[in-house]
Amino acid sequence: MNKKIVLLGTLILAVLMVWQLGWLDALTFDNLKRQQADFLALRDAQPLLVSAIYVFIYVAVTALSLPGAAIMTLAGGAVFGLGWGLLLVSFASTLGATLAMLVSRFFLRDWVKERFRKTMTKLDAGIEREGAFYLFALRLVPAFPFFVINLAMGLTQMKVWTFWWVSQVGMLVGTAVYVNAGTQLGQLQSPADILSVQLLGAFVLLGIFPLLARKALDIYKSRQALSQWTKPQTFDTNLVVIGAGSGGLVSAYIAAAVKANVILVEKHQMGGDCLNTGCVPSKALIRSAKLAHEMRHADQYGIKSQQPEVNFAAVMDRIQDVIAQIEPHDSVERFTGLGVDVRQGTARIVTPWEVEVTLHTGEIQRVTTRSIILATGAEPFVPELPGLDQVDYLTSDNLWQLRELPKKLLVLGGGPIGCELAQAFQRLGSQVTQVERGMRLMAREDEDASQLVMQHFRQEGVDIRLQHQALRFEVKGDEQCLIAQNAEGEEVSIAFDRVLIAVGRKPRLDGYGLAELGLLPENAKTLDTLHTNSYLETLYPNIFACGDLIGPYQFTHAASHQAWHATVNALFGQFKRFEVDYQYLPWATFTDPEVARVGLNEQDAKEQGIAYEITTYGIDDLDRAIADGQAYGFVKVLTQPGKDKILGVTLVGPHSGDLIAEFVLAMKHGLGMNKLLGTIHIYPTMTEANKFAAGNWKKAHAPEKVLGWLQKFHQWRLK
Repeated sequence: MNKKIVLLGTLILAVLMVWQLGWLDALTFDNLKRQQADFLALRDAQPLLVSAIYVFIYVAVTALSLPGAAIMTLAGGAVFGLGWGLLLVSFASTLGATLAMLVSRFFLRDWVKERFRKTMTKLDAGIEREGAFYLFALRLVPAFPFFVINLAMGLTQMKVWTFWWVSQVGMLVGTAVYVNAGTQLGQLQSPADILSVQLLGAFVLLGIFPLLARKALDIYKSRQALSQWTKPQTFDTNLVVIGAGSGGLVSAYIAAAVKANVILVEKHQMGGDCLNTGCVPSKALIRSAKLAHEMRHADQYGIKSQQPEVNFAAVMDRIQDVIAQIEPHDSVERFTGLGVDVRQGTARIVTPWEVEVTLHTGEIQRVTTRSIILATGAEPFVPELPGLDQVDYLTSDNLWQLRELPKKLLVLGGGPIGCELAQAFQRLGSQVTQVERGMRLMAREDEDASQLVMQHFRQEGVDIRLQHQALRFEVKGDEQCLIAQNAEGEEVSIAFDRVLIAVGRKPRLDGYGLAELGLLPENAKTLDTLHTNSYLETLYPNIFACGDLIGPYQFTHAASHQAWHATVNALFGQFKRFEVDYQYLPWATFTDPEVARVGLNEQDAKEQGIAYEITTYGIDDLDRAIADGQAYGFVKVLTQPGKDKILGVTLVGPHSGDLIAEFVLAMKHGLGMNKLLGTIHIYPTMTEANKFAAGNWKKAHAPEKVLGWLQKFHQWRLK
């Protein structure tokens, strides 16, 4: 780094010296006109030497991003003529631009990448896909400062060769115009005479050309992908939706609502994971566990505490009753009544327009369709650990068949699913050991949120083993144990009766014909999701996907959000398409305390290099929380420095999943902390926490000068 500072200082010193000596004054339009005859004489006397000196100066000017490149280009035409001048300028400008790009990369890239890591990662991914097209578009518009392009591209990972040849080709048209103008130097009164409004407009159109070319290429790729298949002349239906989970049900509902013909295929249970093995049963379990916890601590409310007698089988029966009560919302009968053609069986995509449905009766049907939506969801990811096949392990799928409460439950994983279930089973009476290879639970949340959750877990008796890497399972007689490596590199043995694997979820990709269509991700055996563009299109423009299958957020409400976009784009995309947007997507983990979030949190803001201010409010100060005996947690709001615009919110405490909705609404509609503070909240409610957080922001941004004047005014009124 010291060497870079020395080199940068040397360059800056050299530029200042050039500026101070007045050498740049020579690179003016008037000076070029005055000395054109002298330059021509020098050229005639020493053509090669003058050409070499000209190229050297041109390269130096562009490499150091000094003003005067346009005048140098005019000089190329004025001194060397159109042919030789264009050749010299073309190669000198490209070489200088490439050196400027390398200078920017050498001095600035590491610093920028460190401060804006997440943004630069996304930018580099975009540059890798379409960088040449966008660079070409910018090079075609000479009104855009070329030195800015050089410096900006140096911050990306664009290959030097790509930058060279795209710049060489892209700048050629603009270079030719300037060099040709230089040959007519005597007729020009100023550089502005070179580019008329009409000519600038033409350059802008040229600049749009690569974008149009990119669109044409996308269409070409889509047609190439479809070219190997025969498109039907007519179709049986407008839309086939595969999967009746959150995403599939919403897709089918919307399609039926706009009177499209839609077929919904589900091979297992209507309602998918959310109803049957995810959100609904887990929240029912959490409610029973919460009641057991409250019974143990009833003395805090003036009621005699008692150890609850947990009938675990009855708890699991209640969960099934809850599912049964909600089931009609997602039933075949309901969706049939809405106009959806529901078929229970397995779907396989045969061609981009044809789906083969094998019904549970064994009947095979072939359906032609204009569009397809894949909503096949995800399933628990089970790592390939030695000895796991000897253990009757649990996942979030088969957990709900348990009839006996495990005395010693091992939970492998510290994400939302693992945390919710670990606390619930601990409260019901299991001794839970939770193993996480990271440094804390709930790694996607801010550390203060994670620490508060872990504090409550430990107080309730959960044995949290952080920085423990699972190595293998061993069975010795009647004892089952996990062998893990701790932070010190030592192997430790953790005994258990049952083990719950909760280390993530992988998309359901098998059995739908995706391999034959070339739709599988590169490594389909890992957690890689199905790739779609921002319109939720796959490789084929009429096959869409939504939900856990594609990520990046595996939540029921995220799947529903995506389903709306996928369905509207599938049915009306030829007229208007909608890009999916996750900017205001909230989520919550239903531990106690609950953790809810929308927008940026601190660790994301730091990683992306986004400036922010923090305002917090402690829920331990809230009247309703005190009255309820739940005075713990906090509201943390990130705002733009000096402004009340909300960048993100993290809520930790009772009912956080409900309280976050007000902030989602505020962010969605551009309402800041001042508007939130000015909104009337019922007393005494938990929602006042949001208002008091806004009040804390207002106190921190109080206009001290105005308040000082008001104080003097009131003192004056006393006289």
